[in-house]
Amino acid sequence: MARGRGVRRSIRGIAAAGALTLGLAACSFGPFAGSGASASESPSPRDAGVTAPPEGQENLGRFYTQQLTWETCEQAQCAWLEVPVDYSRPDSETLKLRVLKVAARGGGAKPALFVNPGGPGGSAVDYAKLATFIVTPTVRDAYDVVGVDPRGVGQSNPIVCIDDASMDAMNATDPTPDTAAEYAQFLSVGRSFGKACEQKYPGLLPHVGTVDVAKDMDIARAALGQERMVYLGKSYGTFLGATYADLFPQRVGRLVLDGALPPDLSSDDMSLGQAEGFETATRAYVANCVATSGCPLGSDLDGGMRQLQQILKDLDSKPLPVRGDSRVKEIGEGWGSLGMVNAMYDERLWPRLTTALRSVTAGDGTDLFVLGSEYADRDGSGRYQSNLMQVIVAVNCLDRPTPPDTEATRQERIAKFTQVAPTWGKFMAETSICQEWPVKGTREPHRIAAAGADPILVVGTTRDPATPYAWSQQLAEQLDKARLLTFDGDGHTAYHRSNECVDKTVDDYLVAGKVPDADVKC
Repeated sequence: MARGRGVRRSIRGIAAAGALTLGLAACSFGPFAGSGASASESPSPRDAGVTAPPEGQENLGRFYTQQLTWETCEQAQCAWLEVPVDYSRPDSETLKLRVLKVAARGGGAKPALFVNPGGPGGSAVDYAKLATFIVTPTVRDAYDVVGVDPRGVGQSNPIVCIDDASMDAMNATDPTPDTAAEYAQFLSVGRSFGKACEQKYPGLLPHVGTVDVAKDMDIARAALGQERMVYLGKSYGTFLGATYADLFPQRVGRLVLDGALPPDLSSDDMSLGQAEGFETATRAYVANCVATSGCPLGSDLDGGMRQLQQILKDLDSKPLPVRGDSRVKEIGEGWGSLGMVNAMYDERLWPRLTTALRSVTAGDGTDLFVLGSEYADRDGSGRYQSNLMQVIVAVNCLDRPTPPDTEATRQERIAKFTQVAPTWGKFMAETSICQEWPVKGTREPHRIAAAGADPILVVGTTRDPATPYAWSQQLAEQLDKARLLTFDGDGHTAYHRSNECVDKTVDDYLVAGKVPDADVKC
């Protein structure tokens, strides 16, 4: 999520997650019929059926039959995958996408489990490097873990429109403008960012949407010699997985979509859902805080929520000093909001947020700024470690075109959002950046059934802030064949960060092809 207009999943902190490998056994429909190699088999590497382009798109043949050249990189193997920039003109410009493969434990030929951490803009290559921490030992034994950086992301022609100092200023912009002058400044920042992107990437910018990325993933599947796509997608990665299933239902093998983003959400639907999701998560945090001694928000839930809202208002009117940063000297509502939002993604960050709020009440914004910097993948030297906070805008504006606003419709939206989410409603309601994006959106939100695909496992967390549980229910309902796995808990996504019941159900599905007889609650 960037300023209320997207869904992100940072890989920060994954290495701290515990490995949970036991739990509820899933019942089975039996292994997927025709789902390609099992986890103990090696797929036929150059089978003609595997490398055949989609029907009617034979002009993509050279991409589907390409041979990857692997090289050693960081205790893994890396290669470059060639894809067309514009799928309607495959004989024109091409892109090179970075692919990283972490071999299954124990060696031997194993099928590939493709992974994507979300964003849009999270590096799948960096995510796959952490294979030991993102999947259980059972899955590590069964699969090579493969990450493909999507076009415009990570090592795949990354979109970096502005420098680090300008990114700092963008993140510091008041996210809830109260006056005409503040709103004009808000619009100006977004407009300038869009123009910078258009000037630097005129050929690539129209082609970084999720449909193009899903088509790239099918070429990657073919290049790895795999008959069916086996995939673990989290957060935005679920939208990518669902889009793949929509485009290539006959190529779907075992898809786990954790923290679902339904493909029929409009821009307003997404923002309103996240407003409610972050409000729910914030209430869970405040309830936890006020139940302990020394909570800086007082001793009751509603009073604590009001205090948190007041802290944001105070940061808006009177920024606090930040110590030790080379560029950012004070924290206002922009950075403060990002710091609070960051802690809602993972309940293990709640104690750090409590400490940061104590510092804020004492007149020091440093700890809250550090939380906000981590959300933005910005290190202590002021360098952004990834381009996530920039490319997320480019992808979202293509995927969900936003109609032009009038001041009346803007105020109506703000009123609607703040009624649902008093703390986060206005923050999430400001959607102007996509209204003025220089490239016309390429996709209209629509339901996806993926008719003909093998059963898909959708995972939802009941108090997930960024991808509210209702979204997982919504995606599971619209897919032709799906099961919903529910984790009753806090934080963003569930697999390998929640409990043994979740992990066992996912592992049985990925490794043995076992689909639960009914939806599962953990």
